[in-house]
Order: sequence, then C-alpha cells, then structure tokens
Amino acid sequence: MDDRKLKILAAVVDEYVRTGEPVGSKSISKLENINVSSATIRNDMAALEQMGYLEQPHTSAGRVPTFKGYRLYIDELMTPHDLPDEEKRRLDEMLGDKDTPEELLVQNAATALTEITQCAAVVSNAVPRFSVISKVEVIPTGKRLYVILLITSNGSIKNKACRLEFDLSHEQLDFFTHYIEENLSGVSVDELSEDVFDKMVAAVSAYMVSLSPLVKGICELSENLRQEELTVSGGEKLLSCEDLDKMEVVRFIEHKDGLSELLETAFSGIQVKFGAENDSLAIGNSSLIVSKYRKGGKEAGSLGIIGPMRVDYKKIIPYVEYLTQKISYLMDGSDDDIINAPPNGQEP
Repeated sequence: MDDRKLKILAAVVDEYVRTGEPVGSKSISKLENINVSSATIRNDMAALEQMGYLEQPHTSAGRVPTFKGYRLYIDELMTPHDLPDEEKRRLDEMLGDKDTPEELLVQNAATALTEITQCAAVVSNAVPRFSVISKVEVIPTGKRLYVILLITSNGSIKNKACRLEFDLSHEQLDFFTHYIEENLSGVSVDELSEDVFDKMVAAVSAYMVSLSPLVKGICELSENLRQEELTVSGGEKLLSCEDLDKMEVVRFIEHKDGLSELLETAFSGIQVKFGAENDSLAIGNSSLIVSKYRKGGKEAGSLGIIGPMRVDYKKIIPYVEYLTQKISYLMDGSDDDIINAPPNGQEP
C-alpha cells in the first residue's frame, strides 16, 4: 500500500461521510491534495477494491468504504478535529460539575452525545461496585413479610421483599440489624463475595435458622449492584437512519444483543467496533465508538455512541474522548483544568 493509495482511500472516506453517495474518480481528482489524473485514481480505487478496502455498490456507481477501509482510515489515516475551547465550555455546562451526582454526570454526557451526534448513546455504569454499604434496614410490612432496604455511599438504593416462616420478635429483629451493621456497614460492594455471605448465613443460622433468607436477600441485592448497568438512549435516532436495517435496530433496542460483551472487552482509550466484524453487535452496518471513564484509578464504566458505519469519526471521537476524560476528573473530585488533562489511559 503506497502513500498515494492511502491518500485516495482517506479522500474516499471523507467524501462518502460528507455526501452519503458513492465516490467517483472525478470528485477525488478535484481535491487540492490529489495531484494525479482521474485515470490513475480509477486504477488505484480498483486496486483498493481488490484489497478489500473499497466496494462498488453498482456497476456504474463510484465506490464506498468497507469496514476494512474504515478500520485503516481510523487507525492510521484520520486526524481527529480539535475541540475549540468554546465547545468544551458548552460541554462542561451540559455535563455538570464535581458536585453533580455521579449517575447524573453520566446521564448528562449521554444526552449531550445524542444531541451532538444524532446517534444513540450507550452507557455502562459500574460505579455502584466501587461504593460502600452505608445502610441496611429490615422493615416489617405484613404477616411474615419483610422488606430489605440496602443503601450505598453513591446513593444507590435497592430493596427486596422476603417472606419468612414466622414473624420475628423485636429482639430477633434487633439482633439481625445489629449483626448486619457490624459486618456490612462501610464494606465495599465489590468485596461482597458469595463466600462472605455463606459465612454470614452460617453465623445467623447458629442463632436462628429462619433468619438466613434475609441474608440471602441481601446477597442478591449486592449481586445486582455489582453488575454493570447498561442503558441505550436515543434509540429512535437509529430507527430514522436509512443506512441501518430497521428490524435489526428494533431487536437491538429490545435486547441490546452482545453489547455488554463488547463493552467488557474494550480497552482504555477510544475504541471503534463495527457490526460487520463483530457478531456481538446485532446491527450489521453499524459502528460503536466507546471509551472508558474511571474513578479512583479504576474503570467505572463506558460511554459512547452507536450509529451507522458512515459517521464523521473525526468529529465524534473528540467528543467521546473529552466527555469520558471530564467525567473521570469530576468523579475523582479534581479541580484540574480538563483542557490540560492527559489523554485517556495516560497518567497525568
């Protein structure tokens, strides 16, 4: 692959993203940085097609990039736009500040991305895993029926109803509440393993076997907290996109097929994945642009967009990168100027 072919491939991608129409040699020859004849461009485009980077939708039409062409463009040829300071300030206003609740920060970022890109926003939130148990209550609500209320330091609230074999006395309920406070208060959600709860079941069963369903109920609530919360917003944007199969979009919105797996395998920094090269992404002609955000040095979740393969990567990637950087700094309570912040995945 010589430099000229690479330059022509980049030009085809840029033109196709801009117009949505197959790109011919004449339109490429008019570009300032392409100083060769239409015949030479046609030959190079034919060679790029043979190598799998371009394809021709119709015999008489120009050519469009394949996912392989987009991949090479993104990895080696593209220069992302710099976000102007004015645009960064606008994003900061949409996002919030260090006093904004963490879940709202991420929600605001997803709303901003949907508005800016006109694509669907995807968010996975693992923040509850890194919080600690701040309160557990057991509330009698009826005959032999008790509701467990679990509250974490980040404001997450989970509840579950448990039916016991018989009503608990005040003394029994006080024992259980005191035991739970001693063993769970201030403990990180991420440390609440099945082994921890097995020991707790054994301990309370020694006092009273019928208390064990309450411990098991708390175990189920903690498992829910440890699981990543996955949301897709702006799905209607995908339904109105002519480049995507509407039935595939509907199935994706209903089930989010394979999305969790894709997000779990993403690395730090910007990742771009295509439906055409990932069976896990149920929408064939789509792309996923995603980046991790962090809290306390740990990965706390992912933020990105899902749209057609024909999106403006040079424009969208800087938005995703900036917002995930900003969320990471705000979650750590940093007052540092995000303009001078290092790229994702690098140490300050």
